[in-house]
Amino acid sequence: MPINDTSRLRERAAAILAENDRGHYTVPTRGLYPFQWNWDSCLTALGLSQLDEARGWLEIETLMAHQWPDGMVPHIVFHVNDEGYFPGPHVWRTGRPTPTSGITQPAVAGFAVRRLFERARDRRLADTSARRLLTKIDRWHQWFFNNRDPDGEGLVAILHPWESGRDNSIDWDEAFERVPTDGIDAYVRRDLQHADASHRPTNAQYDRYLWLLQCFRDLDWDNSRLHAASPFRIVDPGFNAILIRSCQDLAWLADRLGEGDIARRNRNLAERALAAFETLWSETHGQYVCRDRVTGSLIDSASCGGIMSVFAAIPRIRATALARRVETLARNSRHVVASHDPADSRFDSHRYWRGPIWLIVNYMIADGLANAGEADTAGRIRRDSLDLIASGGFAEYYDPHSGEPLGGGSFTWTAAMVLEFLRNND
Repeated sequence: MPINDTSRLRERAAAILAENDRGHYTVPTRGLYPFQWNWDSCLTALGLSQLDEARGWLEIETLMAHQWPDGMVPHIVFHVNDEGYFPGPHVWRTGRPTPTSGITQPAVAGFAVRRLFERARDRRLADTSARRLLTKIDRWHQWFFNNRDPDGEGLVAILHPWESGRDNSIDWDEAFERVPTDGIDAYVRRDLQHADASHRPTNAQYDRYLWLLQCFRDLDWDNSRLHAASPFRIVDPGFNAILIRSCQDLAWLADRLGEGDIARRNRNLAERALAAFETLWSETHGQYVCRDRVTGSLIDSASCGGIMSVFAAIPRIRATALARRVETLARNSRHVVASHDPADSRFDSHRYWRGPIWLIVNYMIADGLANAGEADTAGRIRRDSLDLIASGGFAEYYDPHSGEPLGGGSFTWTAAMVLEFLRNND
């Protein structure tokens, strides 16, 4: 499909969204991911809203309807029974009226809601929908800092790799070795029925994913206890940048809706987090990196998570450095932005988050760079993203060297991001 045939790209993207639409929520793709995922839905809502504003709002409202009483928004909502996915609700056993997982995902909802609100043509719908969501997202933000920042440093930790959205990132390797593999229940992976095993996390990683899940389940999913109990506590710059941006955007929205307390609270959370954010800067890598909260040390791993930091309002000098970092990565691969530095011996161009390109990451990096005045690099990322679609279709992720499509096909948030990139090019 030629990249300049934008009408065909839009038609195909819209068809994929329709194919994966379940009426009040979308699935990421048929088979491999048959339920509603948290950050998938929030980012997908941006594409949906270009086709149908009400449907875009409904996507986020459906997700937030399953917020836990303590404020957490789970990373999966199991709206239907489907034995083709593992681990399903019978493993999580969270006791929710509609089954959900017991962990969360990047808090992109505040950003998505602001963007829907700003673009809205139906102002009455936007005002009503935004007001319904405002308090829920505010409670989620407070939950993060209450439960994942117990010492009040200003940054939050993930307690399970799945929370980051970057499940098998090289960033987690060393800390993940602390997670035991004994005592886990016998299981059968279902993902390998739908995707090439060489593209997915390893069995050893899955053992540790399941150990953490069972550890938290044994504590009755009491979020006030999980941080201390988890041997995996990582301060991820990408995860925190998304939360900061969401707090900033929710404060902006609350101001316009006359909710001064919510605006002040979220602005203060963002400012405190930004002040602490500089502790994650690595001069060696020229980007932000993760910190292991158990050891207190920065992690020697230069991934897309550190580059995604530009999604928040980081200092301009850092945004410029991250633009240079993207250009450096571009010299080591045909396409950008690889999820890990291709110069690292641990890089794997085919395996999930250990090298491949994801369009949602490209979207957030490009958005942050554009806001920081780095328009050339942002434009390069957008063009490169559309090149990948033109040559490889709407895949889950892509090989940064060859552009080969990998993982699931007809992928929902990839289609949504194409609509977003095309909107920015208009």
